[in-house]
Amino acid sequence: MDTTARYCAADMYLREKFGEKVYRLLLSAGTGCPNRDGTVSTLGCSFCKGDNAAFSEAYCADAAAQIARAKARIKEKTDARKFIAYFGVGTATHGDVRRLETLFTRALMLPDVVALSLGTRCDALDGEKIAMLTRLNQIKPVWVELGFQTANEATARAVNRGYPNDLFLRTVDALRASGIDPIAHLIFSLPGETRADMLRSVDFVADAGVRGVKIHMLTVLSGTPLEAEYRAGRVPLLSLEAYTDVLIEAIRRLPPDVVIHRFTGDGAKRDLVAPLWTADKKRVLNYIRKEFDRQQLRQGELRGAL
Repeated sequence: MDTTARYCAADMYLREKFGEKVYRLLLSAGTGCPNRDGTVSTLGCSFCKGDNAAFSEAYCADAAAQIARAKARIKEKTDARKFIAYFGVGTATHGDVRRLETLFTRALMLPDVVALSLGTRCDALDGEKIAMLTRLNQIKPVWVELGFQTANEATARAVNRGYPNDLFLRTVDALRASGIDPIAHLIFSLPGETRADMLRSVDFVADAGVRGVKIHMLTVLSGTPLEAEYRAGRVPLLSLEAYTDVLIEAIRRLPPDVVIHRFTGDGAKRDLVAPLWTADKKRVLNYIRKEFDRQQLRQGELRGAL
């Protein structure tokens, strides 16, 4: 990590690791979600629309073709030369392990793909899947992004996350033992959660040994169970200023070498009900960065005091 930086941002980390800017390609492995298809539940998480294929290429079995289309869009605006194959649609490790290994291997073998990142759930990562990812990790780096959201078990049940905290801990241990970097997704301002709850979730994933985090503000999307709760006045949401305040304290509590892959969301504006400030990603990022600089704060500076 650049010792002059205030936090370990993913862009900086990737530049140091791969020698130049690296671009993420959002892809589909053609998988559903065990929390929707009946494997775990048919309800899904209350905040999720369950149709995020709209944010990606339609699935096709030819990983190279899917990646080529995604790269073409990026190259219209940049001189991009290196990419991460990010299978972030659905639950990327849900389904037949042999089919998934073939798909992911084809992606990793492309010369300008430098790493593989998989968005998934802890209940879609059994021993066979982790063994498959371990083999892939021998080719190029593999990162596994776990939808955890909160360490408050009551909140997790309320939003229908579908698995307990101890499964998250076992999964992180298994991934790290296999040399694979786990990344935790966290959501701030979940219904009923206090500032202390949000910070406890940060401490929980840090103590578990994750190598990266994605943190974002809860967004209410049209057509979700959460929307009805919000319109009934039961989902108070943080302002940009309040979110930034708790986010900054969260980052100050993280070990300085944990990579911050995201600290704001960027879902489809057409589905966004609230908070509307999340739609202006550039403004949000600039505000957060300015506050870090204005207060002269650094990632990890509170870690020893916890």
